[in-house]
Amino acid sequence: MTQTWMITGANRGIGLALTMALLRRGDHVVAAARNPWGGALAELASEHMAALTLLELDVTSDNSVAAAKQVLAGRPLDVLVNNAGIHGPRGTQSALSMDFDGWREVFEVNVYGPLRVAQAFLPNVEAGAGRKIATITSRMGSIGLNPSGSLPYRSSKAAVNMTMVVFGNAVRERDISVLLFHPGWVRTDMGGGGADIAPDESALGLIATIDSSGMAQTNSFRTWQGEAIPW
Repeated sequence: MTQTWMITGANRGIGLALTMALLRRGDHVVAAARNPWGGALAELASEHMAALTLLELDVTSDNSVAAAKQVLAGRPLDVLVNNAGIHGPRGTQSALSMDFDGWREVFEVNVYGPLRVAQAFLPNVEAGAGRKIATITSRMGSIGLNPSGSLPYRSSKAAVNMTMVVFGNAVRERDISVLLFHPGWVRTDMGGGGADIAPDESALGLIATIDSSGMAQTNSFRTWQGEAIPW
């Protein structure tokens, strides 16, 4: 059965790989980004006119999210993927030396953004058959793995984990599953060229794991292959 997925940060990296993989298997995709009109998304739109919807969306802006919500008003979404994220300033992410303005920006995108988007498009997900909201987080947000370094990024991922678990409990009675995923160490602009896996491998694993997930997995923190990660 054809599904409709909405993906934030769909113009590059994992978001773009998810978009391409879903289009290849025949699903419909709402590809959201701050500027979705150029680059690879524009090329995909010309090839998949009926299946791909480009949506202008800045997850840090109340006004932008409200405008996007109006564009999609009444359109069911089977799966909403909160993928947009940033690493933040490198070199000043130490517990001993911090760029606090950069840290605030990381939280704006990585923590406030996913909740802002989940709240705005909750009616669309409720109207869909899939009823799933997935957030791309990171094992770097696991406190149990005894982390060090990259404090803003790590703290933002720990915070979004808590945020989405609380959100998941709030929508549990509506039969909407809320899922948290580490996508792997992926060869993207953020992950770098020396990372373990290609975006396509991460995307295919994420799609398969999301497909097989439901209410029994709500509020779970897992890898792209479905393996549990300690909080």
